[in-house]
Amino acid sequence: MADADRKTAIVTGASRGIGAAIAKRLASDGFQVVVSYAHGQEAAEAVVREIDAAGGIGLAAQADIGDPAGVPALFDAAEAAFGSVDVLVNNAGMMMLGGLAETDDESFERQVAVNLGGVFRGMREAARRLRDGGRIVSFSSSVVGFYQPTYGVYAATKAAVEAMTHVLAKELGPRKITVNTVAPGPVGTDMFLTGKSEELVASITRLIPLGRLGEPEDIAGLVAFLAGPDSGWVNGQVIRANGGAI
Repeated sequence: MADADRKTAIVTGASRGIGAAIAKRLASDGFQVVVSYAHGQEAAEAVVREIDAAGGIGLAAQADIGDPAGVPALFDAAEAAFGSVDVLVNNAGMMMLGGLAETDDESFERQVAVNLGGVFRGMREAARRLRDGGRIVSFSSSVVGFYQPTYGVYAATKAAVEAMTHVLAKELGPRKITVNTVAPGPVGTDMFLTGKSEELVASITRLIPLGRLGEPEDIAGLVAFLAGPDSGWVNGQVIRANGGAI
């Protein structure tokens, strides 16, 4: 049941991994949370059940942010359930690695559609529909800085998110809406671990001064800060949460 005294947050890609951790953390901080998913309905509903069981308020909502109609429909669902939206977390993304010479048009266009187009449409919809004083938190990656082989298209889409963050922060400043981006390093999620050998993961971990991979909760805590009242003077920033790896 909606609570008029609570603020509302939308978290895209929130059925698992970092997104699920963010949704649960924001709910524990008092937000009504829209748990957005593209395909994982069962997993998203499990996140909502966990939020509800802990005394929070959650709603699972399907949206393909790579589709131009996806983000507006997501805001429609949030407003229908909760009346207004205060925070958007552009977490959803995809990573398809490969050398530039071997990358086909389909994988290029899909990554651009989701990682860049989805965040662009999220930012645009939030700029139009967030309440004054709201928060937009998007996701880049610390690979923007590493510039490693096989990450060319993925890193390019994330670099574009960082550019839009700096611009939109200036555009929305008069409405006291802050716009920031989190750029995680290696986090122990399926997205990072899939396709990597134990030896490769160990070698990556050795590059991190803190001596471990990140955990979804590490990133969720940073997003909670940026979505909360203590970050009111933090605007137009890209924060690289990577244990000091870069």
